[in-house]
Amino acid sequence: MPVAGPLVVRSTEIDDPGPLTSLLPDDNPLAWVRRGEGLVGWGVAARVHTTGPDRFADAEQWWHDVADRAVVRGNVDVPGSGLVAFGSFAFADTGSSVLTVPRVLVGTRRHRGRRRSWLTVVGVDRIPATPALGPADPANPPRGLRFSDGALSGADWASAVNQAVRRIGTGVLEKVVLARDLIAQADDRIDPRWPLGRLADGYPGCWTYHVDGLVGATPELLVRLERGLVTSRVLAGTIRRTGDDEHDLALAAALARSSKDLEEHEYAVRSVADRLAPHCSNVYVPEAPFVLHLPNVMHLATDVTGVLAAAPAGGHGGGTSALALGAALHPSAAVGGTPTTAALEALTDLERMDRDRYAAPVGWLDADGDGEWGIALRCGRLDGDRARLFAGCGIVAGSQAEAELAEAQAKFVPVRDALGTGPDQGPG
Repeated sequence: MPVAGPLVVRSTEIDDPGPLTSLLPDDNPLAWVRRGEGLVGWGVAARVHTTGPDRFADAEQWWHDVADRAVVRGNVDVPGSGLVAFGSFAFADTGSSVLTVPRVLVGTRRHRGRRRSWLTVVGVDRIPATPALGPADPANPPRGLRFSDGALSGADWASAVNQAVRRIGTGVLEKVVLARDLIAQADDRIDPRWPLGRLADGYPGCWTYHVDGLVGATPELLVRLERGLVTSRVLAGTIRRTGDDEHDLALAAALARSSKDLEEHEYAVRSVADRLAPHCSNVYVPEAPFVLHLPNVMHLATDVTGVLAAAPAGGHGGGTSALALGAALHPSAAVGGTPTTAALEALTDLERMDRDRYAAPVGWLDADGDGEWGIALRCGRLDGDRARLFAGCGIVAGSQAEAELAEAQAKFVPVRDALGTGPDQGPG
């Protein structure tokens, strides 16, 4: 969307508005929330779609142009206040990516020892009227959901896993991440606020998001940039929970010792650290991963941190934005594989589907270049009365097709349940 005039932005501190997702009307809802904090927005003040190999750079240039012309009134001085865009990017060069500036944004976060909330309104050439805040009309659940296989059936996808293991055995690949899709068909339009609210409630430790029809709850933070500090949470190596706490503790211990999962995790961590290094004055990688416990699965996890190179006092430094860091990290070994070129060729051959915006950056960016970008996992792409759900697994030399298929099924559960079906329904 071309911007006719400069955006005029006003942020003001407000009382705690309560659950953020409950505020969202059905007017281009946008969300990035975790543990009751984050950002939600609605309406469209400005928007751009980009595509091709330069989709990140083109979006960033548009954002610089918009931010440079913007007039910002008020200063709440909390990350996420002021001018903010939500974004979601295509995994491959052929898909469409988007950055959207909402007309209204509400944020809540703990900052400098206290919980703070703010309201941002955005207009073109002038500041719009301040909206009344309160719970919006509730979303209705989808009616008549039916599930069917996407590009591949469970059996066909298991065969693709075996083909991938054979390729790895030739030495061409070390790891490849194979994804599959599942189709959900409803009787009428699926309101994105329905699965969004259920995901936020059911997976509070994940970053729950909705941008332009892509809804999900990702446990993986691709990159956060805040005043020069860079953080990336890497997940690779997964085991399904049983619901028995004692048994799950034993499974967590087994996961932490699994040579197959540790190998997969090492590839992913190395990929992130190597790609952050050119942008940082130093990068810190812990010696060993920890086990991240989620309601349905457990992951091996590592938090990689760094300091942005040449960061001036009080700034995000060096002209490098959170979006630029996200572009540098995409696709990491956690979602593509290694070596990158060979892995991407293999997944194109074996998945036989378009990933759309699955496993690519999703998140937000502010006018200073700070922001948070997650990897779009545990997600579905909504299109009217239809949803396309995605799940993927890292394949290495020791992978077994049956176990990988079970892992993919477990990763479908969050969005399938959020749409309104039980975890044991649908095709396998």
